Amino acid sequence: MKLTISRKLLLGYLFMALLTVLASAYALLSLQKLSSVAYNITNHHFVLMENSKKLMDILLAQESVEKKYLILKDLELEQIFWQRSNEFKEELSRASKLKLDHKTINAVAQMDALQNRLRELFSEEILMVQNGQFREAQAISDTAGRATIDDMAVKLRDIQKNMDQAINDEMNLIARQGRAAVNMTMGLGLLSLILGITLALIVTRNISKPLKQLQKATRFIADGNLDHKIEARRDDEIGALAKSFAHMTKRLKVLEALNLDASPLTGLPGNLAIENRIEQLLAQGKSFSLCQVDLDNFKPFADKYGYAWGSEVIKEVANLLSGYITEAQLTDMFLGHIGGDDYVVIGNPDAVESVCKKLVIDFENRILSFYAPQDSQNGYFIGKNRQGIIQKFPLITITAAIVTDDGSRFKNPLDMARLVAELKEYAKMMPGSNYVTEEYVEKRKLSHPQNLQSTLEPNKC
Repeated sequence: MKLTISRKLLLGYLFMALLTVLASAYALLSLQKLSSVAYNITNHHFVLMENSKKLMDILLAQESVEKKYLILKDLELEQIFWQRSNEFKEELSRASKLKLDHKTINAVAQMDALQNRLRELFSEEILMVQNGQFREAQAISDTAGRATIDDMAVKLRDIQKNMDQAINDEMNLIARQGRAAVNMTMGLGLLSLILGITLALIVTRNISKPLKQLQKATRFIADGNLDHKIEARRDDEIGALAKSFAHMTKRLKVLEALNLDASPLTGLPGNLAIENRIEQLLAQGKSFSLCQVDLDNFKPFADKYGYAWGSEVIKEVANLLSGYITEAQLTDMFLGHIGGDDYVVIGNPDAVESVCKKLVIDFENRILSFYAPQDSQNGYFIGKNRQGIIQKFPLITITAAIVTDDGSRFKNPLDMARLVAELKEYAKMMPGSNYVTEEYVEKRKLSHPQNLQSTLEPNKC
């Protein structure tokens, strides 16, 4: 067959097309590998890293309770120790369900055995304390107990170190694979230039440019720059990988911010997440309610019964609110912990008010279990005020204030939160546990203006 110019060009184009197909296939395969590595980082390594941090917090809390028990011999501290131990084993069980290597699996199994050993040692300490053998119990705590806790802490730190190293290694792997894909693609593109510069430039621009962006993005992300933006508006695997990177970066940034902002006591979102949710709902223009929940007479209670027991009250309120939301399947309901004994509930107005009604009723019964029987029966307890004077204090009550808007009155979360705080201060003047809405307070202003003038400023919204 005679090779005409058209046939030569055709053969040249076919050869170039073959090189282009090979280049694209190599690039797509590399991109799929990169996407797989990115998925592994966000869904396994990072999750295990957060899990190990939570286990370390629980272990430290467990150790603190054990030390306090040997000093105070308080049965309530004994119950808290077992509760922390159960939380540790539950969290360890969640970790074992992740994708783990052989070394980490062994570490998890060893920590489970060490936790069982710690429970046995604490049981021995309890018996010794009950028999008056305080020094022997302290000796067990300082030797075998200390060694067991140290072993678990070392293993947790090893897991964190291994996960951190694994994340760095896989981020570096992404960078290397990205560079290799770029180099191979550009090499094949140069060969294609022999048969057609124009098409080769199109291939180079169409494939190498987004790969270079992803390569650059991997270095930025590996260096901890989570604000770097990845732009690749495509509907193919390159675009999917770019979206995966963008989603991974956004998710890591959100998790990092929420992890720093979340309450270490309740695990609920903190002020940053609360403010973001209010801003989103105000911008959407959809009607929603902001409710602030606060405990009354909590400070005297904590002074008498101790910080640890006061923390249990705070967690009990969080559990009550979470239980209502879960029971009613309120998926759009947001629950946050401002700090201390203050909480925030954000959601559909009717649902928020329903939650407040249940909370006010249930709390009156739940709080009694946190007091000594005599104090609970009396309806008050004896303690010292801030001046050191002994006096009677009422039992803890709960107060909630609700403000509703659709973005037409409040332009920012601060203004809305300010009105909620004012309503809450009014509700605190009412006896017992209560919740108030803005409409209720407005009616009270009309019927008893003299009682509200010094308590609540006029609504300027």
